[in-house]
Amino acid sequence: MAPSQPSQAKYLREDDISRKCRDLLPSLPHEKGWITPSLHQYQGFWVAPKLLNGILACQDNFQAQKTDIFIITAPKSGTTWLKAILFCLLNRAKYSGSMQQHPLLTQSPHDLVPFLELKLYFGQEIPNLTSLPPPRLFATHVPYQSLPQSVKDSGCKLVYLYRNPKDTFVSLWHFANKLRSKETGGMPLGECLDAFCQGVSPFGPFWDHAQGYHNMSLEMPDRVLFLRYEDMKEGPHGHVKRLADFLGCPFAEEELRDGTVDGIVRMCSFDSLSMLEVNKSGKLSTGQETKSYFRKGEVGDWMNYMSVEMGERIDRVMQEKMHGSGLKL
Repeated sequence: MAPSQPSQAKYLREDDISRKCRDLLPSLPHEKGWITPSLHQYQGFWVAPKLLNGILACQDNFQAQKTDIFIITAPKSGTTWLKAILFCLLNRAKYSGSMQQHPLLTQSPHDLVPFLELKLYFGQEIPNLTSLPPPRLFATHVPYQSLPQSVKDSGCKLVYLYRNPKDTFVSLWHFANKLRSKETGGMPLGECLDAFCQGVSPFGPFWDHAQGYHNMSLEMPDRVLFLRYEDMKEGPHGHVKRLADFLGCPFAEEELRDGTVDGIVRMCSFDSLSMLEVNKSGKLSTGQETKSYFRKGEVGDWMNYMSVEMGERIDRVMQEKMHGSGLKL
């Protein structure tokens, strides 16, 4: 069982929520939470009360710009890695001659690329983001149907990273148990598996989350790029170049010759990021230990924790829920 940390990060506590959120919660279906005491169903997905507060604030106040770029994932699908890659990609000219001063060496990808609902809008104060220079880079776990309307209307770019549901599930189970308090203890794997297969997981159901963005990538391929974690692990260089092309900042011939792509892949690798002191002993601005985000990042790690039967159960659920979608497991 993964160890617990003494107290929840402040963005997961259920205090300090708006009156709008507090008034809405009693009307929403609720189930036992993985980290917080409860998850509530809002617009078809399950979310903790504090995060619902952030989502409502985003929907009411966030104004997207056409030049914005969003990293979108279901929780524990390679978010940290993709944040690092896109930050390096978009800022490569700025730090090309001073890699020793690169922000990734001293700051977490989660502080460099903030989550809308988990950081920028998690409190009562509405942030002023208008002064941020374009392109603004944000992240979110919010399903497509619940994005702020301005994001859908603005023409901004969305990059979605999909990961095998079995690895995603195991990583989420470990992560949740790290955040749970000592008083509540860890959640057994079997209990989490039951909830996951019923769709009751943070920002779940997993299958609806993935299918929503997959559908949008087919409808709007110039705006929504759908990537697979396993494909990126197998061929990171090609995917970094693909991302650059999609975001409108393709690599010049000189960059392709001088190893710029290789430098980004190397700097953003799990081994490189996990060995940095900031990611071993640092804390995010939200109070959470950065090491919580660096466990293994391996493809197929689910086999070390789940039986074949457990894996087949997830496969059956995904095949049933994704049947006819064109999205392959």
